[in-house]
Amino acid sequence: MSKIGIIIQREYLTRVRNKSFILSTFLLPIMMILFILGSVFFAVKSNEKQKVAVVNDPGFFKQNMHSDSSSIVFEFVSGIDSTNFTAKGYDGVLYLPQQQGNNSYELISKKQIGLGSKGFIEKQLNKAIENHMLEEKGINKITLDSISAVSDKSVVLNNKVTDAAGKSKQSNAGLAYGIGFGSGILIYITMFIFGAMVMRGVAEEKMNRIAEVIVSSCKPFELMLGKIIGIAGVGLTQFMLWIVLIFVLMTALQFFIPHETLEQFQQMQREQQQLPGGPSNSMALKILEAKTQIVEGVNWPLIIFCFLFYFLGGYLFYASLFAAIGSVINEDPQEAQALMLPITMPIIFAFIILTSSLNNPNSPMAVWASIIPFTSPIVMMGRIPFGVPDTVPYWQLGLSMISLIGGFLFTTWFAGKVYRTGILMYGKKASWKEMAKWAFRKS
Repeated sequence: MSKIGIIIQREYLTRVRNKSFILSTFLLPIMMILFILGSVFFAVKSNEKQKVAVVNDPGFFKQNMHSDSSSIVFEFVSGIDSTNFTAKGYDGVLYLPQQQGNNSYELISKKQIGLGSKGFIEKQLNKAIENHMLEEKGINKITLDSISAVSDKSVVLNNKVTDAAGKSKQSNAGLAYGIGFGSGILIYITMFIFGAMVMRGVAEEKMNRIAEVIVSSCKPFELMLGKIIGIAGVGLTQFMLWIVLIFVLMTALQFFIPHETLEQFQQMQREQQQLPGGPSNSMALKILEAKTQIVEGVNWPLIIFCFLFYFLGGYLFYASLFAAIGSVINEDPQEAQALMLPITMPIIFAFIILTSSLNNPNSPMAVWASIIPFTSPIVMMGRIPFGVPDTVPYWQLGLSMISLIGGFLFTTWFAGKVYRTGILMYGKKASWKEMAKWAFRKS
């Protein structure tokens, strides 16, 4: 077996047999499922129904204001004021102005109402005033109700994309958004987790003096390549196990959440989306929309292949830099944090660019960020679901892959040169300037 193969085998088996690997592999999916269960449970339980007494109705609010069966119930009554509404079983009393054109509305309650409830009440008041003004202009109630029924229906826009041959195919922006964001954030998280794992592994070998023996028997590039690929195998194994376990647990999750609770939670999400200023364009709602839409016209083989390529390529690119840091740090954690900053900042910038490129995948910033190796693993996976070669031409995809491979080879060579010097250095703090001198000086 070659030296690289021996190093890969050692790195892989040492970490897979570790108790921390087994615990983290099984505990993370369980914690995610518990988090989802807790989020649904507390969201539903915290949605308390409130009865609001409405007084001083000039005559048109009652027929135009509609209650929400899950949160706000309006009751138009008399004889209720701020002194006795709690005794009558109400959570609040809403005073309506007697004069038209007066926008002063007052809600008296014992407890402060939530932002969602406040938005719902304001929406109902505005709707009632709007309907009354339309009725004053001669539009009767039947016509008004028919217009409202049509306007309340969601408009479905079917976007079709044509290729060079003139053939059109269905486009699904919501699904592409969900796949792009999900792929990007997975790569973003794993680069941090497994990159830090490489750095800790190298630092531990330095402290234990194991690396002094290894570095004398093989070339720095071979040592670094074997170490990075071995830990990459650990990360990929753990990642695949996470996917399988999460899929199994998500399938079993439907047996633990009552159907009524799930429907109530979905109703809350829809109501929140309809609130004025609500998160109608929020990331979570786009992903939820993508999940519920029919998967048509998606090139899943290409997406899966590109995800695996950029997942491994991004990890290998950054893992070598994390390994270089691990070889020069001592036992001071602040030293590691200072050296990690130039590495972590491009990863964070890549995630920021991803959020904007999902809305405009053809912008110049998104195109160049998907080609540069420092940001391409995250940004390119945000663009690919929108279509290849429609949104991402083949030349951009090919150039991005070649750049990432070249970047990985360069950073591995750089880390190997730094590793050979840094692993034998104790008690002295190193800087990126010194590390660059070690890499480019003649052996």
